[in-house]
Parts: sequence; C-alpha cells; structure tokens
Amino acid sequence: MFGFIVRRIIALFLVLLIAVSFTFCLLRLAPGSPFNLNEKQSTPENIAKQEVLYDLDRGIPSQCARYLGIKENNRGYYSGLLFSNDPAAGFPDFHRCLKYKDRTVNELIADTLPVSAIIGGLSLLIASVAGIWLGSLAALRKHTWMDSATMLTAMLAVSIPTFVTGPVLVLVFALWLGWLPVGGWGGFLSLLLPSITLAGPFIAYIARLTRTSMLEVLDQDFVRTAHAKGLGERRVIYRHALKVAVLPVVSFLGPLAAGLLTGSLVIERVFSLPGMGDFFVNSVLSRDVFLCCGSVAVYCTLLVVMNLIVDIAYQMLDPRIRLE
Repeated sequence: MFGFIVRRIIALFLVLLIAVSFTFCLLRLAPGSPFNLNEKQSTPENIAKQEVLYDLDRGIPSQCARYLGIKENNRGYYSGLLFSNDPAAGFPDFHRCLKYKDRTVNELIADTLPVSAIIGGLSLLIASVAGIWLGSLAALRKHTWMDSATMLTAMLAVSIPTFVTGPVLVLVFALWLGWLPVGGWGGFLSLLLPSITLAGPFIAYIARLTRTSMLEVLDQDFVRTAHAKGLGERRVIYRHALKVAVLPVVSFLGPLAAGLLTGSLVIERVFSLPGMGDFFVNSVLSRDVFLCCGSVAVYCTLLVVMNLIVDIAYQMLDPRIRLE
C-alpha cells in the first residue's frame, strides 16, 4: 500500500509538469494577447514592454521553462512552479494574474477554490447518496412501476441542462415559495439550490449505473449462497451485494469529484457564486496564461488524488482486489 501511494505521488508531479507545460504552450500559441486591453494600450511597443515585464518575451519553450523555474541565469533559478527565488513566496508560485493585476494567482485560487469545493462537495454527497439509493431501489423492484418511474426521472434529469434547471428551481423555491435565497454566498440555505442543481444530472447517472450493476450482482453465486444460509434480505443487500455493486459507481466518482470540487461555470453564473469556474473560463478567453495554468494544476491534483482514493476504496470494498 505504501509503495503504491508513493508511486502515485511521483506520478502526480509528472502529470502536473506535463499538463501545465502543455497548457502554457497551447495558450501562448493561441491567437491574441493578454495585453490587448484597449486600442491605446495595444500598440506593439506597449505589448512588448508588458511581455518583458512578465517574462513572456523570447520563444515559447523558453517562456515555459522560465515559468516552470527550470532554467538558470546569473541570479539562480527563475521564480516558478518548481523553484522560487523568494522562499517566502510559497511553493508553488503561480505568478501574478495578467488580467487582475493587483492579485496573484495563488490569492485568487485561495479565495475561490473553497467556494467551489463547498458547493461541489455538497453536490457530490447529494448525488452519491440519492443516486445509489434510487438505483438500488429500482434494481430491487425491477420491471415494476417504481423501476420505470425511477429510470424515466433519471432520463429527464440527464436530458435537461443545468442552465434550465437552475432558473426553474429559483423561480419555484425562491421567488414563488420564498423558502430559499435567490443566489449569492451566505449561509447554509444559500447552498441548497446550487448544490441540488449541480447534483441533478449526476444523481441520474449514478442511479442508472447502480441499477445495472446491482442487477448483475444479484444474479451472482455469492448472493444466492447468502440467501441459502438464511440471511435476511436487508443484510444480504446491504452487507454483501451493495458493496460489490457500487464498485463501478466508485470509479465514476473519482473524476466526478475533481470536476465538482473545482466548480461549474453555469451554476456559479446562475446563482452568483464567487467560485473558481468563472475565473478559469475567463482566463482562457483573456489569455491569462498564469491563471489558466494555476487552475489546470489544481484540477490535475484533485483528479490524481481522487483517483488514488478510489483505488484505495476499491480494495476496502472488495478484498480480492490488490493495489500492487
């Protein structure tokens, strides 16, 4: 187990290095410049001065190397993700934003990631619990009206986009009934509508995946053996069948968790949330290469960590699986 975790941590640094390098080069190759602010400031001379100021002059490979901090000059290593001239700057140093010049990327991520993480974490909890429960219920009542109703509802939830579901929920529960706030970032009640909206399609995905997996597991020999030993129906389902049936769901939850925790642009726009998703999209549109690379690094880190948790959970749920 320890060796497996160490290898995953080493792989994380390699993934980050490749992903950030690819993102940096791709965004710098894209048409446009982050310094095209207006017609007066977009002269070639002003753009060249800004590029020198932010270490974005010379060739793209050289820019990327300096950003990563792997190229030396007479002062030592450039400040970057791998090395920093100023130890107090922290590690990694994602540099100062090009669009929001009064803030660093580290500050912006520190302010916005908790918002996206809270909404995403609550959405993941809702989607996991509701999806597994509905999928198991549909499998145990297969070919009945309950099974048909559950799968029909799941199909509708997948088909309707969140930019439609969100305003409808706001209209009903905030404007008509007045039970919940319209939007913004406040107490627990302000989290419910965005979390439910974000979780809706994934409840449907998890329910369908759980139903299919549960139907396969219920026909396996170990379930019939458990029934033959005289175990109760509830114990057979929850102590034996469900542990194996949720394995495909656990695989799905790994990348899903990374996506939810880093935010959703649509949800954050609809409910006016100061999350990370909006800044990430704007960084691409404005060619803010430092903010975009910082967002990609956060997402890649969460993706690798969540997949590691999934692998460990696999072994805990099914002892037949060996990580090594």
